[in-house]
Amino acid sequence: MDDVAQIILSSSESDYLDQLIPLLKNAETQTQVTPLIHALNHVSADREAEIERICNTNHQEFISSVNQLQSVREGTVSLTSEIMELSKSIESSTEKLAEQKRALVESRGVRQNIDECTQALKDCLEVLRLANQVYDLLSKKSHYAALRALDELQNVHLREVARYKIAETIERSVPATQRLIAEAVMSDLNTWLYRIRETSQFLGEVAFYHTEMRRERQKNRLETNEYLGSFKLNSAVELVADEVEEFDVLNNEEVQVDFSPLFECLHIHDNLGQMDKFRADYAATRRTQKELLIPQTINLLDDESNELSSLLEGIAGFAIVEKGTMAKTENFRAQADVDELWESMCQSAITLITSSLDKVANDEKLLKIKGVIALFIQTMDSWSYPVASLDGLLLTLFDKYSSLLKKRFSDDFAEIVSTDDYMPMPINNADEYAKVVNVSWYTPPDGHEDPETLTYPCVLPFSQMYPLVCIDIRNFLNQIYLFSDSHFRHTTVIDATLKESLDSLLVHKVCRSLVERLNSQYAGQIVQILTNLDHFEQACRELEILLVEARSSSSAAGPITLAATAEFKEAKTKAEKRLFALVNSKIDNLIQLAEYNWQARSAPQHVEDYMQELTSYLANTMSSVLLGLPETIKQQIYFEALTHISAGLLDLPLDDSQPKISSQSVAQYQMDVQHLVEFVEGLPERDVLAPTLEELRQTTDLMGLAAEGQGEEFFDTSKAGVRFGRVDKIRGAELLEKVQTRTQSTLLSPAPRSPSVADFDGQHAKKPSVAGFGGLGARFDQFRRDRS
Repeated sequence: MDDVAQIILSSSESDYLDQLIPLLKNAETQTQVTPLIHALNHVSADREAEIERICNTNHQEFISSVNQLQSVREGTVSLTSEIMELSKSIESSTEKLAEQKRALVESRGVRQNIDECTQALKDCLEVLRLANQVYDLLSKKSHYAALRALDELQNVHLREVARYKIAETIERSVPATQRLIAEAVMSDLNTWLYRIRETSQFLGEVAFYHTEMRRERQKNRLETNEYLGSFKLNSAVELVADEVEEFDVLNNEEVQVDFSPLFECLHIHDNLGQMDKFRADYAATRRTQKELLIPQTINLLDDESNELSSLLEGIAGFAIVEKGTMAKTENFRAQADVDELWESMCQSAITLITSSLDKVANDEKLLKIKGVIALFIQTMDSWSYPVASLDGLLLTLFDKYSSLLKKRFSDDFAEIVSTDDYMPMPINNADEYAKVVNVSWYTPPDGHEDPETLTYPCVLPFSQMYPLVCIDIRNFLNQIYLFSDSHFRHTTVIDATLKESLDSLLVHKVCRSLVERLNSQYAGQIVQILTNLDHFEQACRELEILLVEARSSSSAAGPITLAATAEFKEAKTKAEKRLFALVNSKIDNLIQLAEYNWQARSAPQHVEDYMQELTSYLANTMSSVLLGLPETIKQQIYFEALTHISAGLLDLPLDDSQPKISSQSVAQYQMDVQHLVEFVEGLPERDVLAPTLEELRQTTDLMGLAAEGQGEEFFDTSKAGVRFGRVDKIRGAELLEKVQTRTQSTLLSPAPRSPSVADFDGQHAKKPSVAGFGGLGARFDQFRRDRS
């Protein structure tokens, strides 16, 4: 009811009407709606009454209004028809529009699809463009750029088109493309490695030239600063001193080694994650290239050593590139691999050179070979490569070199000795004299030091073989030390080899060859050999001093003693003995010519011919044959000769075939001995030589006294010790037994038997007869007892 009241009171008729419709239809609310219906009917009746009243009041207006409404209605109908037509028109237009809209919607979908397809095509085309760009970069050798483009394509652009099949196709092709890039960059690297191999020799040549320049600079430093010059090449001091001369062997005006292909290859394989494989492949390639550097054979006989230089320059260039690679990369080339390659190349080169050395028979050629190898060693030492094995090769070369030198000089020495004239060397002018003195170890006598003061032509005591051998010795020494001018660390070997070789040459080719010629019967030749031996002995002593001064090893100390010195001294003794033998043989021959008539009864008229010949022989020998000998040797020979003469002359009266000697024979004997004594006393060396004849002189004096019947003085110890102190007691007694007094010698009958030596030797009990000796019998008995 409240609802009804609200409806009634509502200001609008339409208020709540919509709410009443379901209430009216609801049966449950019929009882409640009935009053409402009545109320509504009442309201409706009121309204109609009101409307009627209003209409009645305003009927005319109403009619007019109706008319108006009628006209409006007509208009409305016409408008309705028009609206209907318009509605139909709009409806048809709407249908067309809907169709157009549907078409538009459809076209928009198609367009969107087209746009999406276009964008997809664009994305795919971009991917294809990038894929093609990778190959374009590959064709342009831009391998790293191609790899970067491929990486960008794979990690960025392919993700944008991941829903398309082309992405899958390109994705599958990426590994193949990476392999193409790796192969392309390896191909370029192999080309680079080939060019490096081709330029290795030139690179080594440039490195050798640089080392030569360093040698020259070090030599110049030696001229200006002896302290700096004393350091060897590649020493710390030399390297510091040479820092101002900057030179990059790998990048200079002559040669440039560009490592860009290697760096690119490293970057690419690093990005591909194939660094280990690349490192192994590169090492294998370098090993193969190393094998290509080493030829099968090498010719060491060409004048310029071109093949050897080419081999070592190639090895040097190869090794320098390896060091450069290690310096410019990090953890790419292992030190062990580089050292292995180096040692392998060195051993191959050493084997080649050693096997070809047998064909080299010239020491000068070996010296050139050593120079090339030493230059190679010094160059590679500056790059911190181990060179111990190459030092061993130099030692082998030195052994070969010293052997060839020894053979050559051995032949020279043999020829010099065999072709010598064994005559004192003539000198024609001061220049010749100065040259001989300079090349040989010869000390001119006092007053002859200045060549200008001598009178030419003159002669030197030695023969021409002596200065020739001295020249060869100096040349041999210089050529041995030439081997150590450049790099050679075995200096002690040089000193030892030089000493041993000189000893061998001097002993076997000079000394013993001269000793073999001592069999000559010509005293002049023996004298010349002896003179030469004496000078060679002095030369060896000088040479010992020179070897100490020239010693190349600074660590060695102490004197050097040549075995040749003692050998020459011993040979000189042999020569002296041989000369003594020849002189004594001649003396023996001359003494054998003595034909004394020990029973002569006539007084002597002149000195015997043999004695005159003997003194003449001694005078000639000393003044001509022995002229060139040193005074000491000359005196010794004279001393020995006179001693031998004295012994020979003493043997003459003691000959067992002559039991008796007449006083006239004694006089003749005394005359001859006196002639010899006077000859000796006339010599400049009389003070030294006179004692050699003292026994002979005293013996002849004893024989003279015996001939005068005064022989008992020999047994007077107070007098005999002074006058006959040098006379042998047995010989004196025997001569006293043989010599007859002047009275006895005048008798024609044979003299009674004189006592023999056997009667006084204590072996016979028989008392000797003293007939003919007067009061000497008791003296003989006393003498026998004294001797016992």
